[in-house]
Amino acid sequence: MTYLEYNFTISPVQPFADLLAAELGEMGFESFAVTDTGLLAYISEDEHDPSALEKLWTPSLPEVTISWQVAEIPKQNWNAKWEENFNPIEVDDQILVRAPFHEAKTVPYDIVIEPKMSFGTGHHETTYMMLQLLLDEVIEGKTVLDMGCGTGVLAILAKMRGAKSADAVDIDEWCYLNTIENIERNHCGDIQVYQGDKSVLVGKSYDLIIANINKNILLQDMPAYVECLNSGGTLLLSGFYEKDLEDISKATLTLGLAYQKHNSKNDWVAAVYRKG
Repeated sequence: MTYLEYNFTISPVQPFADLLAAELGEMGFESFAVTDTGLLAYISEDEHDPSALEKLWTPSLPEVTISWQVAEIPKQNWNAKWEENFNPIEVDDQILVRAPFHEAKTVPYDIVIEPKMSFGTGHHETTYMMLQLLLDEVIEGKTVLDMGCGTGVLAILAKMRGAKSADAVDIDEWCYLNTIENIERNHCGDIQVYQGDKSVLVGKSYDLIIANINKNILLQDMPAYVECLNSGGTLLLSGFYEKDLEDISKATLTLGLAYQKHNSKNDWVAAVYRKG
C-alpha cells in the first residue's frame, strides 16, 4: 500500500495546524505530525481524492497562509519518516505514549508504540481523549473490546489498568499486524487481536467497549456493539465532531444506552454511555 505525504506550510502554525488536521481527518487522512513550519498529513493512495482539498475552509481564512506539497511514501519508508516527526505524548501526568527510541519516564503507564501506518499514537485529539476517559473508568477485572484498534494503544492501556482480558479488532491488515507487535512490545498478555469488522463480535460479550472510528461507521455498527455489551457495561465512543454528538446520542438512546458525559478538544468529541 502506498501512502501520500502532504507537507503543509502554515503561517501562523497555530491554531491553524490543529484546525486543518481536524478537516483532513474528516477526509480520510490517518496520521498527522505538527512541524515547526506546519503540518505533515498522511493518507492511503486508495482513499485519496485530490479534489476534496479544494473544499478545505481553513486555507480560505484571511488570517492564515497555507501552501502544500505532496509526495509518495512507500510503505517500507514510513518508519524513517515517522521517527523524524514523532514526539512523546503525555496524558494528565499519568500516561506516556512514546516510541522505542524515546527515553522512559516515571509515570504509572509507560506505553511504547511504533505505529508505522496505523492510527493511534495519542497525537490525534480522539485518541488522546479516549486515553483520558480510560483513566476515569474502573477497568480492573473487566472484559474489554477495542474496536478499530489502530496501534492497539487503547487495548494496551486497558490491560495495564487491570482488564481481565481484551480483544482488539481492526479491518486493516497493517493495523492488525502493528497491534500484535505493540502488544508484544509492552508485554501485555490476554489481548486477542482480530482482523475484521463487526462480524467477529458474534457470540462475544464485554463489560467495556471502546470504538474510536468515524461517525458513519459508528452509527452503522452500533447495534452490534450494544448486542455484545453486558448489562451495566460502558461504551466509549470517539472519532466524530461536537456537532455530531446529538446524532450519536440519539442512536445510543434508541438502543437502550444512557449518555453520561463527554470530553471535547478542537471540536472533536469522546463520549461515555452506559447500558442498563
